[in-house]
Formats: sequence, C-alpha cells, structure tokens
Amino acid sequence: MGEQTTLKVGELARRAGVTVRTLHHYDEVGLLVPAGRTGAGHRLYGEAEVRRLQQILSLRELGLALDDIARWLMRPDASLLEALGLHLDRLAERIARLRALRTRIETVAERLRSGDAPDTDQLLETMEAMAMYEKYYTPEQLERLRLRRDELGEETIREVEREWARVFERLRDAMEAGTDPGSDELAPLGARALELVEAFTGGDPGIRTSLETMVQAEGPAPAARHGMPADPELWSYLGRVMAAARKG
Repeated sequence: MGEQTTLKVGELARRAGVTVRTLHHYDEVGLLVPAGRTGAGHRLYGEAEVRRLQQILSLRELGLALDDIARWLMRPDASLLEALGLHLDRLAERIARLRALRTRIETVAERLRSGDAPDTDQLLETMEAMAMYEKYYTPEQLERLRLRRDELGEETIREVEREWARVFERLRDAMEAGTDPGSDELAPLGARALELVEAFTGGDPGIRTSLETMVQAEGPAPAARHGMPADPELWSYLGRVMAAARKG
C-alpha cells in the first residue's frame, strides 16, 4: 500500500470493489475487524486486513458462506496463497466453460450466416454433439480444431467428407468380400484413412489421442452426425485396416 499504512473504509471499499455496507457487515460479524478507528470513529484498515479481505473475497468466489469462511480463516495453516490458488482453479474452470459455450454459439451462428437455419431438432443435435466433444477434448484442443477448420475452409472440409464416403464404400466391399484387414490390397486404403485423420488433427498428437478415446467410448455416433456410416462392425474393420497401415 506504499507509504500509506492505513485505509479508511470508503477507500478500501472503492479499491477492493465492494460496498462500504459489506465491510460494515464483515466487521459486525467479526469476519474483518478494522485495525483501528479515527478520532471521529471511522474504521481504518491496515495491510493485514487487506490481505484478509482478499482471502474472504476469493473464498466467497468459491461459493462459501460467511460462516464457512470464518471457520476456514480460523485454521492455523490458512494462507492468502492457498485462497488465491483455490480462486485460480475456479477461474480456470469458468474460463473452460465459457470457451465451450463460445464454441457452441459460434457453430450455430455460422450455420445461420450460411443461410442454413437450423430447426429445433438440429439445434438440439448440435448442442448434444458439442457437449460430447467437450467430454473428450480440452478447451485448447477445441480452439485448435476451430482454427484448423477455418484454415482448411468449408470446401476442403466437404471434399474430405466425400473422400471418407469413398473410403467407407471400398471398406464395406472389402469387408463383405472377407478381405484380410492386414492385406497388401488394403494397405493404400488404410494409409489414406490415416492421412484423413491427420488432416482433421493437424498432426496434433493430443487431439489424435482425444479422437481415439472418443471413438472407443462413443463408437460411430459422432461421425454418423457428419454423414458417415453408423455400422460398428465397419468401424471396427476400419480400425484394423488403419492399425495394419500404421505398422506397415
């Protein structure tokens, strides 16, 4: 606080972003007692009280009631650093939720801008798909995927989807013919599938791992929303073809 060792209640309230009434209440319940008073009876706060106020505000941000905060502050090991750490963790969670919400809104807005006005069922499907992606991808990965989509452009993305359709058509023919997934005949098709996955992930190993985890947990449901087959047997066959191509 520089050379000034004490603050009057009004100045502390202004600089801390709270009301004078709040500080009065904290004093009344014994949560934040002033260091002293002026001759006229005005409350004065020193450095220790400012640090305690920061702890109180950080703990309030976590949703704790005043009684719980009072008990927390009575702990002999309670510290400002711990309170700030808890506050930072909560802020990180909030930032992640806001990023996920932004992604959802941007996706719907993009559809509206393109003239593809979604009906109620489409909006619900969009929200369901986004919620599922948020289960498996970090906010940073979702942001990179969004940037990757912008980088590729809609026409390239449509061509990739058409290419996947051709890959699955050939895979189904091979599967129904009983072709060994590890055969040399299917090696080029497996290599092409790996290239298409690489185009989606942008070569990011973390995104690739998240994608594999989602596919293992959710099956073909996410891809089916993009017009790909929903046949689990065909997807299992694709996995074996890609695994063989990766080894080769």
